[in-house]
Amino acid sequence: MSVTSRYRDAWEGFWSEAPEGQGAVFWDAEPILTAGRHLAHFEPHLTDPGLPMIDVGCGNGTQTRYLADRFPHVVGVDLSAAALGHARHADPAGQAVYRQLDAADKAEAETLHAELGDANVYVRGVLHQCAPDDRQPLADALAALVGGRGRAFLVEPSQSAGTVLTGLAQGPDGPPAKLAPVLRHGLTPGAVPDEAVPEYLRAAGLTVLASGELPLITTEYTPDGTRIELPSAWVVAGKDG
Repeated sequence: MSVTSRYRDAWEGFWSEAPEGQGAVFWDAEPILTAGRHLAHFEPHLTDPGLPMIDVGCGNGTQTRYLADRFPHVVGVDLSAAALGHARHADPAGQAVYRQLDAADKAEAETLHAELGDANVYVRGVLHQCAPDDRQPLADALAALVGGRGRAFLVEPSQSAGTVLTGLAQGPDGPPAKLAPVLRHGLTPGAVPDEAVPEYLRAAGLTVLASGELPLITTEYTPDGTRIELPSAWVVAGKDG
């Protein structure tokens, strides 16, 4: 199974219009506030930090490059060719490798696994952007990438984040500048029940090893200068043993 052409076109359109540069889009916060915080929860559960690290939904590669400073072999994958173009442009030294991947297509994930072997996987805010029918296939694909020795880290907006986003979108002055193109391209997040995320992973054959709450930091601010943060939950999962 793969994502719909509408979903693919929406992401391609968004990234084709997105400006170059770190922090140019809504969720592209500084790595020290995002991947850096996440690694504090992820790294203790890695059975083999030397495995390839795959950044699923890498976008313009901001977090991917941060991971590449800390792991020996990092691969950023994204559905959008335009996003990967941004990522490669921002990484002239080739710290990471960038590949196009439909992460809701288990067959594509199995092909990448055959090439790389077991991998550790970092996923930030991808599941909640999936259509309902794509959520379990995404979890199945993550399980294929992880294999027997890897670990997956997912951080996803909580249901309450929807209330925050709705308030921002319906503000008297309209949505913030960096949120507006997200909404214009129809990339509004789906309402994934909080308890559903670990269940998707379990159904894919993974065991939830740890979980917790941590805000997703954005690059936008409220009119009073407060950084916008979205309530979120994180999960670490892997095969038993």
